[in-house]
Amino acid sequence: MSARTSDVNRFLAAKPRLEAIAYRLLGSASEAEDAVQETYLRWQDADTGRIEVPEAWLTKVLTNLCLNQLTSARARRETYVGQWLPEPLVAGDPMLGPADTAEQRESVSFAMLVLLERLSPDERTVYVLREAFGYPHREIAEILDVSEAASQQILHRARKHVAQGRARREIDEAEARRVVEEFLAAATSGRTEPLVALLTRDAVAVGDGGGKVPARAKAFEGVKAVATFLRGLFKPGPGKRAVAGGSPELYAATANGDPAVVAVVDGRVVGVMCLEVTEDGIAAVRSQVNPDKLERVTERWAAVDHGEPLVRAAF
Repeated sequence: MSARTSDVNRFLAAKPRLEAIAYRLLGSASEAEDAVQETYLRWQDADTGRIEVPEAWLTKVLTNLCLNQLTSARARRETYVGQWLPEPLVAGDPMLGPADTAEQRESVSFAMLVLLERLSPDERTVYVLREAFGYPHREIAEILDVSEAASQQILHRARKHVAQGRARREIDEAEARRVVEEFLAAATSGRTEPLVALLTRDAVAVGDGGGKVPARAKAFEGVKAVATFLRGLFKPGPGKRAVAGGSPELYAATANGDPAVVAVVDGRVVGVMCLEVTEDGIAAVRSQVNPDKLERVTERWAAVDHGEPLVRAAF
């Protein structure tokens, strides 16, 4: 085996973990792919024979690329049209990464990715590397060029920020489907009462259209406001069909580990609605309808047979 082939194989072995780290850091599959590709280009140009621990080298390069991206992303999101939400990933997508522990599963949930937006780039990096991937502080300190004590302090701050919004309840795939079935039955009933029964009192609903698909700039807050919004959203109408490019079929799925409604028109995913479930009910409804953030989920969706939709001709 040539040295070049060996280098390629070592990178390919690390690639799934690199993609999973980058996605958690950036909240965007497309940006994560770009960061991993740039890491590979730098690996190709490096004197790999002098690199003692390739995995550590690759992780440091990737992390620094993501840190730069996060800094510029914070500025871009200040001018983003409407609400910003992460790019959803459906079950089975390798970019979701490890899911052996509750911390790993939680770290990729839609609710957590939204919470991570509150953190500084350094806080987000330390939190992801430590909580989701179990990196010791010694290695994190080397990646960020800080002391171990500083890494521990950064993690402490990050945990405090994240803990303020943590309420999500883990559910399995079968229960997730039941949640979606109950939610769609209520949302398509034409009445607010069934929705009120499923939602928490302080429920919120937010959508990301990226300025390309109509979405309210401010979140709906409170059970009555959210229930009224959802009743109207699922009411059929020609305007909604025009925006969606047809009448969507609605499927039950899991996205980022949460129950999700996936809206599909002619094989194209036009929306992913993630439901954050707590002990008290559905606490948040987050809808990604920006077509730029649905390209990967459309590709993954088309590769698997999902059976019959729960709702045909939704709009």
